[in-house]
Amino acid sequence: MYSEKVMDHFMNPRNVGTLEDADGIGEVGNPVCGDMMTFYIKVRDDKIDDIKFNTFGCAAAIAVSSMVSEMAKGKTLKDARAITKDSVAAALEGLPKQKMHCSNLGAEALTKAIENYEKKNSA
Repeated sequence: MYSEKVMDHFMNPRNVGTLEDADGIGEVGNPVCGDMMTFYIKVRDDKIDDIKFNTFGCAAAIAVSSMVSEMAKGKTLKDARAITKDSVAAALEGLPKQKMHCSNLGAEALTKAIENYEKKNSA
């Protein structure tokens, strides 16, 4: 059902936790399935210097959060914004059709964290 990559990121998620002094925070949830994701980013020189997440959800939701954090770390804000549900699913070597909404949530939570950072820093 799940690829080896999904299982690896589910069993050994990367970048789990919070950043107390986060520059941006993005939170999303799907009330239908109960998945909740929160991303925290630290930005330095227009790049995501550090990223953490907390996810409450299924194996796919946790794997997606882990993969999104890996894909975004070190990227410029512009490049991190370009992470899509399809690029996340491809990086995880596929997700079951009924779990694709999880990749939407991961990309959306990251985008919201970037938008939160930009809103705080636009003057």
